[in-house]
Amino acid sequence: MNDSTAIDLAVFGELQANTGADFVAELVDTFLDEAPQLLKQLHQARSAGDADSFRRTSHSLKSNGNTFGAMAFAAQARSLELGGLAEADDALLSRLELLFQQAAGRLRELCHG
Repeated sequence: MNDSTAIDLAVFGELQANTGADFVAELVDTFLDEAPQLLKQLHQARSAGDADSFRRTSHSLKSNGNTFGAMAFAAQARSLELGGLAEADDALLSRLELLFQQAAGRLRELCHG
């Protein structure tokens, strides 16, 4: 899935300018490898009622999204971080996963053509 608006190109371009395109591609690949596991951990934390793990995982996803310019993804993760377990539901987690897929598709395109 690819959405050309999933990544803020100004943020992504600044990251590349500051750290180098090759290094950013490595960071993106790591993010794309690790984010699905973090999304799984988010579900597990919710199921287990583990508020600390839920908040930490949401925070990590938010930070990664902000780093790469995946602003909608980061905003959704931030909402989950701030709302915690009390506000988390299947719809919000599904929306986060959809936004991740959109961001991941665009990041792959930006880094690997």
